[in-house]
Formats: sequence, structure tokens, C-alpha cells
Amino acid sequence: MNQQVFEQARLSRDARFDGRFFTAVNTTGIYCRPICPVKAPKSRNVQFFTTAAAASEAGFRPCLRCRPESSPGTPAWAGTSATVSRGLRLISEGTLDQEGSVEALSDRLGVTPRHLSRLFLQHLGASPIAIAQTRRLHFAKKLLDETDLPMTEIAMSAGYGSVRRFNDHIRSVYGKTPSALRNRTTTREVSSFQLRLPYRPPYDYQGVIKFLALRATPGVEVVKDGRYERSIRVGAETGRLIVTHQPLHNLLLCEIRLGSSKHLMTVVEKVRRMFDLNADPMEIGSCLARDPDLASAVERKPGLRIPGTWDPYEVLVRAIVGQQISVKGATTVMGKIVRNFGEIADGQYLFPSPESLAELVPANLPMPGARATAIADSARAVVHKEVNLATQDTAALVTQLTGIKGVGPWTAQYVAMRAINDPDAFLHTDLVLRKVAASRLSLTNDRALLARADGWRPWRAYAGMYLWSMADGV
Repeated sequence: MNQQVFEQARLSRDARFDGRFFTAVNTTGIYCRPICPVKAPKSRNVQFFTTAAAASEAGFRPCLRCRPESSPGTPAWAGTSATVSRGLRLISEGTLDQEGSVEALSDRLGVTPRHLSRLFLQHLGASPIAIAQTRRLHFAKKLLDETDLPMTEIAMSAGYGSVRRFNDHIRSVYGKTPSALRNRTTTREVSSFQLRLPYRPPYDYQGVIKFLALRATPGVEVVKDGRYERSIRVGAETGRLIVTHQPLHNLLLCEIRLGSSKHLMTVVEKVRRMFDLNADPMEIGSCLARDPDLASAVERKPGLRIPGTWDPYEVLVRAIVGQQISVKGATTVMGKIVRNFGEIADGQYLFPSPESLAELVPANLPMPGARATAIADSARAVVHKEVNLATQDTAALVTQLTGIKGVGPWTAQYVAMRAINDPDAFLHTDLVLRKVAASRLSLTNDRALLARADGWRPWRAYAGMYLWSMADGV
């Protein structure tokens, strides 16, 4: 934590640092984002925290002006420990909500509760419980400000489990009731919710939307005029997701059309990962730019992101379909799979579930038999829990996937990159990457490329995206 850099960012209100640290003011007991518009307090009266949870644990309360709950999420570099990164992902999925325990979380991560708490304090300055509590508080405050939901639904959507817990937590932190914080009359808009999802600039939205447009599954996804739209299933509910860009405010506007609000936090977390909103472009860019052969690409495309996915299983099928054929060809095949096996809900297609493809006859898929068999086998592996697409352990996922006949290292790394957002996944056997490596980096084989990529850790996935961007004319 560089105090001098943070002080300069605070005084200049540098949006690139938004969410990377928080400024706590000793004289007011409030913590703020570095972009807070209020008059900057004197340096002797402030201290810095790398997470909002750490500031809260130290006794500071969130600023009502800059709204720390609206800052971009914890950047990937905060989890320099793989265990911390995986733990943060599980917490974001609600593992510690309601009856969850640190013991259960540590069991899933394969460490002792004491060691997990020590790692969280070392890397984030707060315990797992404090991180989870701050996450609930921030999401509840966001719903108070940006929606007209009743208090009961806000409490449940934010993971409190009861209105009493919600009221007590809000009052203890802000000194006001939730109704007093909202301070307006509301008329609930049924079945449609709009939430603002901020990011740290620069953000290459055009690169993300182009990537998604080329690979949009026909019948499920639509990308047009910078707008992303798709059908979604969350639990037993189906609905629609629409994402647009508001570059002047450094945020994405996310419209969620669902019958109820209970899955809003899940949807928001998935969208943040899908559009890679938690990335820290300065950290990634400065690391990769140290390689002179990548420096020009980093300068040409600042804020490059790794597009994730709404449905990890959909990406697995896409990766298998895309073996040895063009992106356009794979998209065409995906559309046929949806039409033949997809479910229709509310007049729109949903991508087939693993259960629906587990029983298919490979000959009924419009592709070579080996690949069709791999899709059927992978579906059964997911259904029988032989493949865990929710894991945060890339090595385990790669081992599980490559155990399926017809699924090789390229497919497994592609799934790791897009389905579980591993920033260090690297497709060193990719044909395009090999061509770029040969022509631009003078690397003649896979092993040479893999060795060179060691210098790009822990951001090899981003390096691969930059190499793909250099492919024109190769």
C-alpha cells in the first residue's frame, strides 16, 4: 500500500483508483472513495484502507455523498493469494449469508478457519465475516438508492435473512433507519430493476462488446449498437438481461427483468464477472507493458478486459464446438443446438441445460461425431458432478475437463478464462496465438511461448487477449 500514491490519487480525485483504496477521515469518522467530491481533508487527518471492510472494522462509516457501495469491486490484485481470491468469489456468491460459517468456507477452500482469517487480514485487512457483512450492507444501500423495492425485499435480496437484522445493521452503521436514508416515497416498478455497475477506467467496452457480438449464441443473445441482451435463468426464474454503457459516468447500466428481486445480488455478481468490472487496468497494463513486444498493444488498447460468461456450461459447449472451426462457424452451430434442444420461456430461448444435453444422441448434433460425443459426455460429467464449473481451482478444473475424451488443454484453458475468470489462464496451443508469437515475438513453438508467458503472470489471460488483438495481418 503506497501511501504517497494514494495521497496523490485522493487529492486529484483520480477515477483509476476508485475501489483500490478508501480514505478514512479521523475527525469525522467517515470513509470515502478517492473520487469523493467534498473538500479534501487535511493529510494529517486521513488514513488509507485497501478495502471498505477494513475501514468499517476500524470503526469508520460510509460516506453518504460519494457512496462507497457504488465503487467498483475489489480488484483482482487484492487477492494475491489464490486462496483469498477463491474465498472472495465464494463470499460474493453468498456463501456466508444467513447461516453460513467461516468453518464451512474454509472447508471448501481446503484450509483451517484460523489460516483463512490470517490470509484475509494480511491481504484485505479484514476477516471473511467482515467482508461478507460489508458486502451485504453495500448492496442493501445500493438497492435503497437505486430501486423502489420495499424494505423486506431489500433485506432478503441483500442476504440478511430478516428485516430486523437489516434494520439493526443499517442503523448501527449510518445512525439512521433505512427509511430515513431513502428519504423519498416509492412506487415499486414490478419485474424490472435498473442498477448502475461502476468500473475503474480505462475500460475497453468496444473490445468486450465486439468479442461478445462475434460469439453471441443465436436465439439466446443479441448484441446490437453497443447493447448486450440475453435470456437468463436464475434458480427457477427466467427473465431478460440488458446491459448498456455510460462512459461519461464510468459505469454499465444493467436492466434486470425478473419476476422477483430475490436473485438480484446473484445477477449483479454474474454481470460484474461477465464484463470483468473488477479488473484493475493500471495494475494489469503496467505489468504487461514491461514486455517491449506487448507495450505498444497495451498503449493502443488501454483498459482491455476478459469477457466472461453468464452460463459456464454454455461456454464449455461453445469451446468444444469451436475446436478447429472458425468463430463464425461455431456461432452458427450454437444456434442450431439452441433451436433443437433449447427451452422456450416467455417467448425466448434459454440455452439447453446439462441435463437436456446429457441424454442426446451425438448423431443429432450438426458437427463431427467426436465433438458431439464430447458435448454429451461433458454434459453427463457436469450432471454427475464429475466436473465442477463453479470451482475456483483452475488446476482442478483443467484436470476434470481434460479427463473427458475430446476435451484438450485449449478447451480447458478457454473455459477457465471465461467461465471462472482466471486472469492467468493461457491458451498457448491456440493457432492464432502461435502465429502471432512466431511473427511478432520470434517464438517458434508452444514451449517457447509458454516460457515467455511466465513474465506475464499473473495476467497471462490478458496477455493472450492482447496477442489476439495483434493478429490482423498475421
